[in-house]
Amino acid sequence: MTSQRTSAEGNQSASTKSRSKNSRNSKSGRWLWFAVGMGGIAMVSGMAGALLAVSWDSTPLQQAQLSEKEKAVFDGDRISGDGLKFSQLTRPVNILVLGMSVLPPDVQNPPAETQNLRYLPQVNSFDGLSDVMLLLKFDPETKKIVMLSIPRDTRTEVEGHGVKKINAANVDGGPALTAKTVSNMLDGVGIDRYVRINVLGVGKLIDALGGVTFYVPKDMKYRDDSQHLYINLKAGKQHLNGEQVLQLLRYRHDELGDIGRIQRQQAVMRSLIEQTLNPTTLTQLPQVLEVVKDHIDTNLTVEELVALVGFGVRTNRSNMQMLMLPGRFSEKGEYDASYWLPNKNSIAKVMRQHFGLDSTTQIPQVTDPGALRVAIQDSTGGDRSSLRPLVRMLEKSGYRNVYISKPWGEPLEVTHIVAQQGDGDSAETIRNTLGFGEVRVESTGNIGSDISIQVGKDWLQQRDIFNTSPQP
Repeated sequence: MTSQRTSAEGNQSASTKSRSKNSRNSKSGRWLWFAVGMGGIAMVSGMAGALLAVSWDSTPLQQAQLSEKEKAVFDGDRISGDGLKFSQLTRPVNILVLGMSVLPPDVQNPPAETQNLRYLPQVNSFDGLSDVMLLLKFDPETKKIVMLSIPRDTRTEVEGHGVKKINAANVDGGPALTAKTVSNMLDGVGIDRYVRINVLGVGKLIDALGGVTFYVPKDMKYRDDSQHLYINLKAGKQHLNGEQVLQLLRYRHDELGDIGRIQRQQAVMRSLIEQTLNPTTLTQLPQVLEVVKDHIDTNLTVEELVALVGFGVRTNRSNMQMLMLPGRFSEKGEYDASYWLPNKNSIAKVMRQHFGLDSTTQIPQVTDPGALRVAIQDSTGGDRSSLRPLVRMLEKSGYRNVYISKPWGEPLEVTHIVAQQGDGDSAETIRNTLGFGEVRVESTGNIGSDISIQVGKDWLQQRDIFNTSPQP
């Protein structure tokens, strides 16, 4: 530490140095503000370019011809602002997203036995079965985005066509009948817009966004010549292009079938959002749309898409919640086919908590921690005995239904406390009880749990503290 100067000469010298330092700081500050200003100008220029690109096109990006009755299924009220506020979402909006199967080789060489099927995939056709079904809620009031995955094998009533798997609703009546079917199943939730995107569009979208870095949980290899389906992925963290992501998303040959595929879809979506959803995305939207426009059918306008992407850019990642339609697998011999059977009471709870619906269904209130099913999934490579202290810690806090399940494939630095059924409050309570980890509202955990704890390396330090502290 330097001594203080007391002479006039010393004070003058210090003053001179101070002015010199301030001058350098001032110049540095000016350069900093210049850089920030130039970055702002670049962003504004990009936004202006996006505005110019979309201002002339206020018609829907629609390829399907809907009748007036079909159009009436959707709420046509405006969802974005006027003029320069075109990128602002003005009200909560529910979007039904359908991923359609398209296999170009089948069009070139269709097997004889499938030539007359109405749902034969065709390039740029949206008339087939919906392999993926999501209901997205963008809510500027709560500043949240909610994604509800609906399994393709969900057993439900399709108006005018009887009880069947929900993915057939698009074959029977296109996006309008699918939206009506989804609404009826989900306690009458309103659906404002729809998006249908085929497999080719998904691959091109991933490539246009630069791919995605993802941890493939295990080796995935599958070949089906009849479907022209060839999957060959190695386990581990890697950067995937559009074709590889499609392989990952289409793989369903494990013990959970389509539900496992939904879990991978949610994990990929979260990774894609975290890696690519930023202000630059908004300025690149016209170019991205140019790449995928032939593979999209939607009653959204370009301006509305800009508003939705703009809202996504500004949304905190912790406010992005991913749910799955509550239900169970049908048992062998229970029906003539394999189904996902919706749970009416649990659906009512999800729609009330996350979509703001009042329900006449009696919803049980679970407040006792002992009633929660808590699954523990290790990602650290330890044996089951290493998790016993964690089980005891939870049991001591009143969680009586705690069990160790199949390990989580991806090594985690931070423990994920997953609200498997959408109960973020209970997950937050467990996080506070443990004193570590991060809460995620998604359905990537153990399918039979209410809360899944995917144990990361942060638990190892906590375990050492627990083991060395005096026990009662």
